[in-house]
Amino acid sequence: MGAVIFGVLGILCILYCIAIGLNGFGTKFFLIWGVMGALFLLLGFLLTRRRFVKALPGWLKVTATVAFCVGLIVFVVVEGLILSRFHGNARPGADYLLVLGAQWKASGPSNVLRKRLDRALEYLGENPDTIVIVSGGQGPDEIISEAEGMRQYLIDAGVGEERILMEDRSTSTRENLAFSAELFDSKNGRTVIVTNNFHVFRALGIAEKQGYRAERLCGMDGAE
Repeated sequence: MGAVIFGVLGILCILYCIAIGLNGFGTKFFLIWGVMGALFLLLGFLLTRRRFVKALPGWLKVTATVAFCVGLIVFVVVEGLILSRFHGNARPGADYLLVLGAQWKASGPSNVLRKRLDRALEYLGENPDTIVIVSGGQGPDEIISEAEGMRQYLIDAGVGEERILMEDRSTSTRENLAFSAELFDSKNGRTVIVTNNFHVFRALGIAEKQGYRAERLCGMDGAE
């Protein structure tokens, strides 16, 4: 039974990893699903070797079982917290709209970043007084900074240059928020943070610790 469970988990993790990779999300974090899948398949294979299982000392079997159960509980709790903030439609009239950066490819924004930008454009079109901040530095595999790419994407879509502030030094979500806060009053002005739904829980948690008056606006798909 254990071999079957690990085998199924392994296949599901690898298929999920492949699906994310084919979507070109622009982040390498999805590879962790591939690693997990490979480990699950290995464990499933080892559990089919009866001699191997019998040779394991009892304390090791108990420890491995407890570790797996604890890991499963932690995974479920974390996923629950992420899902609790999965959707977000910010109220109109925000002072600022902060678009968090993601990979900028030679051909333009990654799939992840394009969805954030398109969601931002919707909000900016409905709220003409809102100022937008684009945040993201230049990675080693990027031809320009994420912020510069986002700025040009918004301008090409009709957003006035005078409405766009640019932060182009950051290399992480924490820096996105910290460096952007130097450009505007993040503690008093009402700020809408634009990111993808799987990233909302982490982004808002960091923003709240940094003193933002933040709301969320998801850019995962057009239905949100």
